Amino acid sequence: MNIEKELHETGGFLNLDLLAKQVVEGYISGMHKSPFHGFSAEFAEHKIYNSGESTRHIDWKLFAKTDKLYTRRYEEETNLRCHLIIDNSASMHYPKMKGQSLDSLNKIGFSVLASACLMHILKRQRDAVGISIYSDEFEFYAPEKSSERHHHMLLDKLNSILKNPAKRKNTDTYTYLHQIAEKLKRRSLIFLFTDMFQADTDEERLFEALRHLKYNRHEVILFHVIDEKRELDFNFENTPRRFTDVETGMEVDLYSDNIRENYKKAVEEYLDNLKMQCAKYRIKYVEADINKNFDNIMTAYLLEKQKFG
Repeated sequence: MNIEKELHETGGFLNLDLLAKQVVEGYISGMHKSPFHGFSAEFAEHKIYNSGESTRHIDWKLFAKTDKLYTRRYEEETNLRCHLIIDNSASMHYPKMKGQSLDSLNKIGFSVLASACLMHILKRQRDAVGISIYSDEFEFYAPEKSSERHHHMLLDKLNSILKNPAKRKNTDTYTYLHQIAEKLKRRSLIFLFTDMFQADTDEERLFEALRHLKYNRHEVILFHVIDEKRELDFNFENTPRRFTDVETGMEVDLYSDNIRENYKKAVEEYLDNLKMQCAKYRIKYVEADINKNFDNIMTAYLLEKQKFG
């Protein structure tokens, strides 16, 4: 089924589950041609058959297609817990979504669909998933569960984010990451989707909060959600333009060419330091450009899961 057609017919992200399934299955198909093809058996909820094991759970249909023996994995074989954290501040709703296509995703749209993709993978493997959402308040928290009812409840919540865009909400990352960390009692894979924008840019406080997330031996993956063309390259036409801070409302009038080089230099220094600090505290940093596909999101999940055990 065509993803673009489905987006149009559902009026946006009303069927996140179906869209996530299509994205994930497209990724799995591509894995067979990539260096990561070895992960695809586990990803598809199978494992390679070992001589001496019972033949009762062999997937004979898969054998007919691949000429290789795989057995199906069952619930007792998986115990991964994953918690998704989404920054829902006003800056994450930039730029405005135009039309209903994957090419028009803004940062929150990208984060929501990426989260739905991870949820779909975890559901297939009967692993538990929970979600936290924050902006200038702790908007939502759901603990890790693996039931069908829980899965649909989380999808409904993700949909509600897109239906109700944040209006001038600041980000209070430090406060709410600490609160979320206090709620996560059992070791989990934690995925944080954020653009790292907020008025108070105290890096020491930020990494104190991220270190708190690593308490209880959690593994933390930071998906830095960005619009590379606009936010990194400052690719705007060189005409008189008013730029508005979507969180504070502050405005500045300028020509983009006049500040582009200094802007790019400052952003590059910020990103280099951010990556260095993440490496220092063993936090996985993944750049998530909204103009690209979701492959790096799912690859990061696979690689971190391999190390998590």
